Amino acid sequence: MSDKFTLGVNGAAGRMGQRVVALAHVDPQLTVTAAIEPASSPQLGKDAGELAGIGPIGVAVTADIVARVDVVIDFSTPAGAVAIAQICAERGIPLVVATTGLEGKQREAVLSAAQVTPVLISPSMSLAVNLTMKLVRDAARILKHVPSGVDVEIIERHHRYKEDAPSGTALKFGQIIADEMGQTEHVHGRHGRPGPRPQCEIGYHALRVGDNVGEHTIVFGLLGETIDLAVKNQTRDSYAYGALAAAKFLVTQKPGLYSMADVLGF
Repeated sequence: MSDKFTLGVNGAAGRMGQRVVALAHVDPQLTVTAAIEPASSPQLGKDAGELAGIGPIGVAVTADIVARVDVVIDFSTPAGAVAIAQICAERGIPLVVATTGLEGKQREAVLSAAQVTPVLISPSMSLAVNLTMKLVRDAARILKHVPSGVDVEIIERHHRYKEDAPSGTALKFGQIIADEMGQTEHVHGRHGRPGPRPQCEIGYHALRVGDNVGEHTIVFGLLGETIDLAVKNQTRDSYAYGALAAAKFLVTQKPGLYSMADVLGF
């Protein structure tokens, strides 16, 4: 396969989809050839470049993939991710799933596409976030041996329009830590008189403020000292650049399930 790929963007009219279109358009390795939205979208027929604020690129927004694409990036909704996963599975198109909030049967439906085509799914496309996940895993693996125990709290901030809480990224951080340290309880905020804090729990605290695109702080509390591992995303472009890196990686892979750890090589 050549080192230049054609790209489809599912959710192309959304905030993240627009940034993916804009950044892919100036990437010498990528050409946007498909911009997908639901059949009910008022943006159907419009030029994806104009929606993204970069001027016309000759790609109309459609409800299906009507041009050749080597790989698809999905920044849509859980229902949109399920729909595009089915299309990609049927046509053997590699799929990067950046949509969050997938649960139960929706997640199973998306993951099933990996049986027949390469699928990369991650709660965050940010390269910095995924590196921080490795650092958190390493820290948890070492700290689980502290005799006096370690308390873990996860604080996340996102914009006022985010619909799910805690974020999928925060939950992934918690899963990583629990896998290493063995916590069995996941507590979402505290109020009243919950009593002394048990060490078997991880506490999550979700802040929704202004236009914050994403911050996560993982707190490891020891007696007499504290470790904070923090990662902050200044713009949505950090997620878009990560998704583009994932797409370039995935397009040459065999069918199966992949993660951003595979992209980063750890």
